[in-house]
Amino acid sequence: MSDNEQQQPAPGRGKVLEALARAERKVFTRPTPKSAKSQVKFLLTRAKGSTKALAERLCVSRRTVERQRRAADDPQKRLQAALVEETESEWQPQVRAHARERAATSSGMMVDVTAHFGFTCKGSSDDGRERTITTATSPTYAKQILEPKEAGATDEDLHPIVAEAITESYFTEWGTRAAGLRADFTDVQSIEFRF
Repeated sequence: MSDNEQQQPAPGRGKVLEALARAERKVFTRPTPKSAKSQVKFLLTRAKGSTKALAERLCVSRRTVERQRRAADDPQKRLQAALVEETESEWQPQVRAHARERAATSSGMMVDVTAHFGFTCKGSSDDGRERTITTATSPTYAKQILEPKEAGATDEDLHPIVAEAITESYFTEWGTRAAGLRADFTDVQSIEFRF
């Protein structure tokens, strides 16, 4: 997969949510199933053998699921993308949960972001501009980012939390400088998280 393909968010997901999903995929201890047939087989075990439930989840017919379970050929691109996304979302749930728990309680997360940052602060003369920032966030902020994500938060819900985490760790250095500074980011070019 090229860098350009990795940076494109999945349909219905924004860049922050997609970056969190990529971070979770990086903690897998075993590779995910690669062929469409093995992905369907895996997803059927998660759906307790229900082709109807899997078909609804993939937005295809039951017959398509049954055909892919038997077929050796590759499915259409839309179905292949849905199979990959659903397989990765179900793969190694305990490993992903452990990584999220560790980030929220002890290690925090690293954030790499390129975006336009704007500031509000008394007496500030620093106009907003595009910046590339790499910084560590505290476990408290990791928890504030991961809990809403698990509860179904949107990208727009997570932007202020991520901006606050970056402000606290990068711009104010955990409250040791620039008291009262608040940074918001827009026009996110790229974002990556690491557990």
